[in-house]
Amino acid sequence: MAGGAASGGSATSDAYAPARGWLLMPAWLVLGIVVVAPVFLMLIYSFLTKEFRGGVIWEFSLEAYDQFFFDRGLFGDEPPTIQWAYIQIFWRSIWQATLATVLALLIGFPTAYFIATRPVQQRTVWVFLITIPYWVNLLIRTVSMRFILRDQGPLNDFLQWIGVIAEPLTIINTNIGVQLGLFYSYLPFMVLPLYAAIERYNFALSEAAADLYAPRRKILTRVVLPAVKPGVIAGCILVFVPSLGSFLAPDLLGGARNFMIGSLIDEQFRGSAGNWPFGAAAAMILLTLVLMVLMVLARQQARLEKGAG
Repeated sequence: MAGGAASGGSATSDAYAPARGWLLMPAWLVLGIVVVAPVFLMLIYSFLTKEFRGGVIWEFSLEAYDQFFFDRGLFGDEPPTIQWAYIQIFWRSIWQATLATVLALLIGFPTAYFIATRPVQQRTVWVFLITIPYWVNLLIRTVSMRFILRDQGPLNDFLQWIGVIAEPLTIINTNIGVQLGLFYSYLPFMVLPLYAAIERYNFALSEAAADLYAPRRKILTRVVLPAVKPGVIAGCILVFVPSLGSFLAPDLLGGARNFMIGSLIDEQFRGSAGNWPFGAAAAMILLTLVLMVLMVLARQQARLEKGAG
């Protein structure tokens, strides 16, 4: 009886080993259809040639990638110069996504710490309140942000009412508006992983550090943050990656002057006059950047797990 229980609970035994491949087949099939096939199709389109009246010509070339990085004039017969317009859009996207991640971390960490230190009965309520915005579609929430941030919106009316400002602030169609939209959209993606990490943290370590007369700042930087670093990395990934490719916030809150790479890609696939190869090439460049970031963070995560082991 005991031997059977021990055998049944062993982590090394696998009664389903012969059928493992068949059991994983539905998951691999879904991943192949939903993830791998669209990316592969996008990769192929990035090497095709744009047809003059829209659509594509099945002639493989590097024209789309060349268009992203180089400007060869209106008719393509001038000496190539660096295409700073698209590179600036790409850089603006990286900067906005990085800033949104930093702001989400600065606000999300105290929020997650507060929730994790509440009585057990109250934590579910606080987590519930954090996730309530995600009951509403992202488009509706972004439009609501536009209503709140407009010149005659509730935010400006409140600031004028309390005497902080004399004239309405122009936030819509600015980088600040885009940043607020990204921060608002993805803040819970930072809070939830941090909350999960802090909830598992052994607060006796902080008490021991305090007993050894460590100041609060050092307890935070030398004890708490290293212990919850996996949650910090996970939260940063979950905020940075969708912020980098976002197009709703830039379109609705930033306007044409504050384009991000997601808006550029979205524009290329609209209507029959869009440039599908160029949009696919921009998407593949964005995907390459995201994969590079994920590889760096995954390597950092592996080092943390190796050090903990």
